[in-house]
Amino acid sequence: TEFRLDEDDVLWQGTRLCVPNDASLRKALLTEAHSSPFSVHPGSTKMYHDLKQHFWWSGMKRDVATFVSRCLICQQVKIEHQRSSGLLQPLDIPVWKWDEISMDFVTG
Repeated sequence: TEFRLDEDDVLWQGTRLCVPNDASLRKALLTEAHSSPFSVHPGSTKMYHDLKQHFWWSGMKRDVATFVSRCLICQQVKIEHQRSSGLLQPLDIPVWKWDEISMDFVTG
């Protein structure tokens, strides 16, 4: 693996920016890659794949997996934490129009 310094003394590993050993900087990168409106909580594999295209630091894969495993929203929507819905059942047909109204709310 080839490391180099550019004219601004920025360290690169190939075409990837080397992120210094600064916990707050790394956390900011992980948060942006995972929780921004554009990323919509990717799993650790996709998030690592996306980050490694632009950044590098020692232990990045482990840090990504740890970060995602601690995300409360991701843990709540994991398939093993959802109740089995069972078989679909037919709905009763209302006697009057607008006799019954339903709404689904999706949050996250």
